[in-house]
Amino acid sequence: MPSTYTTNLRLTKQADGENPNSWGQILNEQVISLVDEAVAGYTTVAVGTTATVTLTNNQGSDDQSRSAILEFTGTIGGSHTNIDVLIPNTSKVYIVKNSVSYTSADNTLVLKVAGNTGVTIPSGTVALYVTNGVTTQAVEKSTFSSLTVEGAATFNSTVSVSGDATFKTNASVSGNIVVGGTALFNSTVTVSGKGKFLTGAFSPIVTLTDAASIAVDFDSSNVFLVTLADNRVLEAPTNTTTNIGAVGHIYLQQDGTGSRTLSYNTVYQFPNASVPTLSTSANAVDALFYSVRTATKVDAILVKDFNRT
Repeated sequence: MPSTYTTNLRLTKQADGENPNSWGQILNEQVISLVDEAVAGYTTVAVGTTATVTLTNNQGSDDQSRSAILEFTGTIGGSHTNIDVLIPNTSKVYIVKNSVSYTSADNTLVLKVAGNTGVTIPSGTVALYVTNGVTTQAVEKSTFSSLTVEGAATFNSTVSVSGDATFKTNASVSGNIVVGGTALFNSTVTVSGKGKFLTGAFSPIVTLTDAASIAVDFDSSNVFLVTLADNRVLEAPTNTTTNIGAVGHIYLQQDGTGSRTLSYNTVYQFPNASVPTLSTSANAVDALFYSVRTATKVDAILVKDFNRT
């Protein structure tokens, strides 16, 4: 009777009386060593040359997909902007480290069973993924009664806060964010999933430096204020790539003299390509509402004269 193999890890199951004089060697190499690989094995897989990377899947011998830890390297965005990594259609847990270089923000690396729903692996993350042989998903989630982030933070799964949440510097959430209390953002929080705030959420107003060319850093906030003391230019904002999809507004206030003008970098896109003019009265306040569509296009509309009574 020939050997058979286990369903999930493909270990050799020797039949009675089979493999005389080599039973121990086969047990060591085709069972024990492979269990060691499944528990603690670390495999590096390069991606980038093909749109689909199928991990090797061998019966009773070494392969890629049996390893407990997978590190992906290479580049996405050269030959292919989206790459699928195919794993066997058996249940398993993987620890995945994504060391792939991305050419643009819309590139994706997806872990999946062929023909089924997969999961996008965020750039630069190390996380746990589980498959039942059909669907694949990240192991979630992080739950806190309250949360204060003093420094930069990256959450590789959903963050759920039953109380208040305060983010004092930048944070990135790969999954969803749910806040039961008040959410205070002193900086930028990037959420790849859905943001749900059960009470209040706000960002403090960042005062911009008035100068001939006015600079805006979208990583610092999404609400800004500048008082114009002369005719000015609103330069292309920085950190648009990390804020695609973000919305906010810039308060534009005339000084005590008024009649200051503002021109815009071509990054700012206005309806019908019609560049608006500011209110001219002294101390008038307008608001430029914006939405970051791409790294080089910020859609905007000007709402005028909030000081009108």
